[in-house]
Amino acid sequence: MRQNPSFALGDVEEIKRLIRENPWALLVSQTSNGLVASHYPVLLDESCEEISILTHLGRPDDQVHELGRHELLVVVQGPHGYVSPGWYDERPAVPTWNFVAAHLTGVPVLLSDEENWEVLGRLVDRFEERMAAPRRMADTPENEAYAARLLSGTVGVRLTPTRIVAKNKMSQNRAPEIVGTIIAELEGDGPYADARLAAEMRRTHARLGRELPPAP
Repeated sequence: MRQNPSFALGDVEEIKRLIRENPWALLVSQTSNGLVASHYPVLLDESCEEISILTHLGRPDDQVHELGRHELLVVVQGPHGYVSPGWYDERPAVPTWNFVAAHLTGVPVLLSDEENWEVLGRLVDRFEERMAAPRRMADTPENEAYAARLLSGTVGVRLTPTRIVAKNKMSQNRAPEIVGTIIAELEGDGPYADARLAAEMRRTHARLGRELPPAP
């Protein structure tokens, strides 16, 4: 990902937030058979001060990726969307795309069966906690036995990246009044309205100390 100083995201806590709020990740490996990509949910290890993510792959994806033999790239993407030049009175102007994303690269470590079991349980809890009646992986003997049978079909993975490239492009190079207009369009009911992207833009500019019109 090409980096631009105006949009570089180097705040570790903001990158952690990005991972927490956008757990569906893209995993990419350059293998002896060429590029391989898979999609899996990831979990931030909150016990680590540094960024460290946990996930699992279904077999035989671990062999397809040749896990542990080379670097793994994990791509996490947050809110993103189209920004039309028609949203603000500036000529000449071209469209753009606002987004936030992080590329995490390192050699993954394969987890033991016991560690994998714990990670799988934490992944289930992470998503079930929002349900009215959460279903835990081992909340009944039947569920636990069923999950245990499936354990052998998965491989647990930890990635503590040695290289992170993160970018947060939220119109920081625009005047506050233009940013306000873009946000208003995103918060509206047009074809490219996107409340999540609008909220991310507000958060970004608030962190920069820029005053914007209040949300409707």
